[in-house]
Amino acid sequence: MSATPSTTSPGLLSRVDGVGQWLSPLGLRVLLAWEFFEAGREKLQGDNWFADLGDKFPLPFSLLSANVNWTLATWFELIGSVALLLGIGTRYAAATLWVLTVVAIYAVHWPSDWSSLSELWQGYAISNDGYGNYKLPLIYLVMLLPLMLNGGGRFSLDRVINALRPAPASPAAADTSAWGLVLFAVGATVSVLLPWFGGVAAVAGIALLAWTRLRSQPGGRYAVA
Repeated sequence: MSATPSTTSPGLLSRVDGVGQWLSPLGLRVLLAWEFFEAGREKLQGDNWFADLGDKFPLPFSLLSANVNWTLATWFELIGSVALLLGIGTRYAAATLWVLTVVAIYAVHWPSDWSSLSELWQGYAISNDGYGNYKLPLIYLVMLLPLMLNGGGRFSLDRVINALRPAPASPAAADTSAWGLVLFAVGATVSVLLPWFGGVAAVAGIALLAWTRLRSQPGGRYAVA
């Protein structure tokens, strides 16, 4: 009699990872959806106080009127929160709310004057004691990042839509072009708050994108045979 080949079932932690693909993004989406919906609803029902900020908005939003910025912020928060809750267009909704949050930190929560990292760190607080109060929006940024990079997870409409499309031949792996795009996008927005840090990340992203393009050119000096 020939021996029946034995199959090894996935380990417990691997199966827990599978559960995490359903629940982990869902938790982030639900909490962020509630927070941004609350902020958008307050703007929709409240008075426009953006005019009191004067010229504190970064470019290109400083070129817009207070009413336009107020309307954009209101509907980005309301529509973005619904998109996060349903998990549809999750990456785009998270990216939009990422930019909105960076602008909010710059205009409202960032310390107006700081000369050292120790002074800047004092603004990592919920209450404003004169050094800023960017703790809560910074937490939002950290929560938005995995949704931008990984999407809404399996418990999302994005998952249902993607299931209707032809499956790729093999899962895509991170490459220099992907790293370049992420570094450039994150660095360009973060440079509003931390010019040196964000600028270096953005330049590194551009360098990676350029390197990828050079390598992909047929017959180029750096082309891979």
